Amino acid sequence: MKILVVDDSSTMRRIIVNTLARLGYKDVVQAADGVEAWDALQANEDIGVVITDWNMPNMNGLELVKKIRAQDKYKAMPIIMVTTEGGKKEVIIALKAGVNNYIVKPFTPQVLKEKLEGVLGKNEE
Repeated sequence: MKILVVDDSSTMRRIIVNTLARLGYKDVVQAADGVEAWDALQANEDIGVVITDWNMPNMNGLELVKKIRAQDKYKAMPIIMVTTEGGKKEVIIALKAGVNNYIVKPFTPQVLKEKLEGVLGKNEE
């Protein structure tokens, strides 16, 4: 299963990708905005999880989530929003749009592990 990591910051993408690799998830596709992410989803049928930033140019993370959720074949795909937008209002907006989990930057590798295992239905060790 591939994981799609979407963030306009190449540094943040690298941090997430490196963290995922340490957790054993090495099959990762990267995108710099929602437009690239949508193209990557169309090109990679085996993407199983999307980890996306909220604030990005061209198509932001919220728009991406809504576009993904509008497609029947992606209704069950786990989506994690990773963002600096940590207010209660933003969390509610993201959840209503269809994200399965929410991580506020900055975050620890343990937080990413717990949220990812949560959406994948893996039991805590």
